[in-house]
Amino acid sequence: MHIIASVLTVADLTEYIRAHNIPAEIVYPPAATPTVPDAAQAMGVSSDAIIKSVLFVIRRTEPLLVIANGERWIDQRLIADRLGVGKKQVRIASPDQVLAQTGYPVGGVPPFGHPRPLPTWIDPAVLEQGTIYGGGGDDSVLLRMQAADLLSAAAAEVISVCG
Repeated sequence: MHIIASVLTVADLTEYIRAHNIPAEIVYPPAATPTVPDAAQAMGVSSDAIIKSVLFVIRRTEPLLVIANGERWIDQRLIADRLGVGKKQVRIASPDQVLAQTGYPVGGVPPFGHPRPLPTWIDPAVLEQGTIYGGGGDDSVLLRMQAADLLSAAAAEVISVCG
């Protein structure tokens, strides 16, 4: 897997948003957001409006970023079936692998703005939301945007991955 030279920051994500004219913004929640329910409460939204960007490793080396609603379970078997591999060939990335591939630490991974484009899938339930909140570069900030804008911003495919 590719190793990055340095950790990206909220400022890097902010610059990426500006440079690519993405209709999104970084927001600072009024309370800590270590879990999806905490983030939902802090922002005054349902848990489905909180998205997670989860990195999987396929066949030990191939990254796949999956974006899903915060409390929904991502079914690794659905990923494996879609890719035509065994379920054991689909693993959640380690924190070191997440940092190496996305440039951001676990807990702050945004759905886009990584050092290099990652194959990205979005569960269709994400696109049913209006305003969504996701990782904003670290665990103290969130990215706010319209779900409808996420598909193009993340250059993603819509694929059902939640069980």
